[in-house]
Amino acid sequence: MTEQQHEVDVVVNGVPHHLSVPARRLLSDALRHDLGLTGTHVGCEHGVCGACTVLLDGRPVRSCLLLAVTAAGHEVTTVEGLGTAEDMHPVQRAFRECHGLQCGFCTPGFLTTVAAFVAEAPDPTEAEAREAISGNLCRCTGYQNIVASVLRAAELTREGGATS
Repeated sequence: MTEQQHEVDVVVNGVPHHLSVPARRLLSDALRHDLGLTGTHVGCEHGVCGACTVLLDGRPVRSCLLLAVTAAGHEVTTVEGLGTAEDMHPVQRAFRECHGLQCGFCTPGFLTTVAAFVAEAPDPTEAEAREAISGNLCRCTGYQNIVASVLRAAELTREGGATS
């Protein structure tokens, strides 16, 4: 017996998509397997590590905890939707400039989390930056460069999102 499919209309990275998914399909799986957007990483599958973080209507959410059907009628932004190598989002530029990544597995979740944070808090303190990323885990760094990246991203955002 095959599982009933549900129709989902969602805008992902500015592009409208129509998906037919099982009721229990996670948003992370729909993004990765149905749409081929593999930038969203799945780590713990329990919403703890933050690697799967995407923006839902501009707010960070754990895509490994959200069913794809609940994204119907909403706008999702993945790491692929932030910017390109030629036209980087200020957060991407900041992480590059400040060496805020190592192996890169956690980076997509950090980038989307920080993009939402600096949009709401364009002049954060170091403590606020640390609090903002506290739900994202990195097993490679001591977070100093990630915090520096958050502060630099806020600076670039205040400057108008200048890109290299």
